Amino acid sequence: MDTQTDTGKASRRVTAKDIATSLGVSRATVGFVLNNTAGQTISEATRRRVIAEAHRLGYRPHSAARALASGRTNTVLLILPDWPIDFSVRNNIEEASNALDDAGYTLLITTPHDSGRARPLWETVDLDAVMGYLPFTPQAIEAMRAAGVTRIVPDPDTLAPPYDEPGTTMQVEHLADLGHRALAYADTADRRLTTLGQERWAAARLAAETAGCRIERAAIDLDNESATTAVLSWRAASVTGVLAYNDDVAAALVGAALRAGIDIPGELSVIGHDDAPIARLFEPRLSTIRLDTAGLGRQLAALTIASIEGSDTAPAEQATPTVQLIERDSTRAIPADKR
Repeated sequence: MDTQTDTGKASRRVTAKDIATSLGVSRATVGFVLNNTAGQTISEATRRRVIAEAHRLGYRPHSAARALASGRTNTVLLILPDWPIDFSVRNNIEEASNALDDAGYTLLITTPHDSGRARPLWETVDLDAVMGYLPFTPQAIEAMRAAGVTRIVPDPDTLAPPYDEPGTTMQVEHLADLGHRALAYADTADRRLTTLGQERWAAARLAAETAGCRIERAAIDLDNESATTAVLSWRAASVTGVLAYNDDVAAALVGAALRAGIDIPGELSVIGHDDAPIARLFEPRLSTIRLDTAGLGRQLAALTIASIEGSDTAPAEQATPTVQLIERDSTRAIPADKR
């Protein structure tokens, strides 16, 4: 906090020297107290006087000087893929931010775009670490390290296990357990999610093959009639069970089916993914997959903090997220005599 003159203009920042002069103690004594330096023989009474005078004068540590002394800026950058900020991503960010804040770190967030012209934040801001949801490309890692970033999460020097889609597999298994053998995967038409959608489609095909089901795919755009077209096509092909990329896509399908006079779940069972609020508010309530995105956010923060502070108690890298089937009203078993 800067002091103010009688004319209202900002004066210089209050320093440790000002506190020392005001109390009549040495500058070293004030420094030891404010920095909580160990191994000093300063009395508790003096310590309290220094802290009280610092508050009275409006002293606040100089962040640049503190960073220089500690070697840290207590600032972490999260690089988001160019994804829409849906429920699961938002939940993840909030938990990561809270965990970092509890540990004394400020979280900055950026989303690079292929057509963007802005300089990367890691080139313009001093950072303790950079973290991301997905492994960074070799080019990005090289650029970060050239800019002085030494801590990157996920660790580029650690071989990551293959990406897994346990939620998609669970969607297929749920429908198969209910007796559905003709399935469809409702992908998102959002181009930003093409890679993730393809990974889920691959997982769906493998799970369907394992369960002895046939499966087809269509991309659903929430802003046009693609949901209606897909539902009518699937019903004509005797599809009885649909797994959706997320709950928004599932809700679009259910709405289109009901408007077309198709009973949900009597004629068509639909299961979403993410357990977003719409899954509970929509009617019929959506069966879905609950993914512990909050836990993943906390884990990402814990990995980053451990990387910065050199902790030996970091959680297992790339641990499998907790997934849970939430069965509600949009899925139903096929009677045994109709299977």
